[in-house]
Amino acid sequence: MDERTPLAAPLAPIAVSLGDPAGIGPEIIAGAWALRTQEQLPHFFVVGDIAAIRAVWDGPIARIHDPAEAAGMFDTALPCLHIGEAGDVIPGSPSLDGARCAFQSLEVATGLVRAEEGASALVTGPVSKAQLAQAGFTHPGQTEFVAERCGVSRENVVMMLAGPDLRVVPLTIHIPFIDVPAVLTAKLIRNRALATVRGLKRYFGIAQPRLAMAALNPHAGEGGLLGDEEITLIEPVLAALREDGVDITGPHSADGMFNPRARARYDAALCCYHDQALIPIKTLYFDEGVNMTLGLPIVRTSPDHGTAFDIAGRGLANPGAMVAAIRMARDAELCRRAHADLA
Repeated sequence: MDERTPLAAPLAPIAVSLGDPAGIGPEIIAGAWALRTQEQLPHFFVVGDIAAIRAVWDGPIARIHDPAEAAGMFDTALPCLHIGEAGDVIPGSPSLDGARCAFQSLEVATGLVRAEEGASALVTGPVSKAQLAQAGFTHPGQTEFVAERCGVSRENVVMMLAGPDLRVVPLTIHIPFIDVPAVLTAKLIRNRALATVRGLKRYFGIAQPRLAMAALNPHAGEGGLLGDEEITLIEPVLAALREDGVDITGPHSADGMFNPRARARYDAALCCYHDQALIPIKTLYFDEGVNMTLGLPIVRTSPDHGTAFDIAGRGLANPGAMVAAIRMARDAELCRRAHADLA
């Protein structure tokens, strides 16, 4: 579904969690609202401390007490469901109060969407894992937190990073590189591939998704000379997936998978480790990349970047990825409704 497809059906507003108030979350959310007409954005509201937005933006803000109020105010002011007190927010200087505010914002925004209480989809602002941990957050990241709140095991959700013409799925994520070969099992590859197929059908309306699998070793192992995981692990899994009707090719040498001609031949690339997936997406679409969680009963997206404390409050943050995340959340929810038969 084209990311600029106009709204085809009425949706409840999208809930956007503030993220860390000392990071760039408040200003890119405000920046997205300022671009609402130009970018044809759907109605959305932010969940968090109004003071954190005021610290970096002097535009109009409307305090709401119920998500249902957001649509009526959206054209003239950024709707904000005020929760949490971030204390004295200093952009670029994270604090424990700010981390607690980010935690509460995420909790409330997720709950509103999960309970279908006036919010159609969830967009999460960037957070600091280190700061959240100090506030009692025990999950590896927001993805795992949202999965738990939705009653889904973290093993059954998939992180997909998406740009205008590239989608990548890292099969292993935040682990040391030395541990990747042990974690990269046949079961993991198969489960992630099937979850990606379901996600492409459900959220993008692709009836017959095409997947491409990256090799673990340079030059796809050179026939075993540079490693044999392609021969002993990856090729048998891909063959079994093809027997089950999955359109998947590979393993491909990762250094040739991301040029324009190669990208035209698949709908999503499965990558063996974090940087193998994130380097191409961030190189091509740093200001447009979106993190989408597949396998949830709700739509959840996020800008594919962090808190950027070093530039917070300096007027340098680009809202492009937040704009893209909001738009993709809207399109994915519309697609999910329209193509329920493909899920």
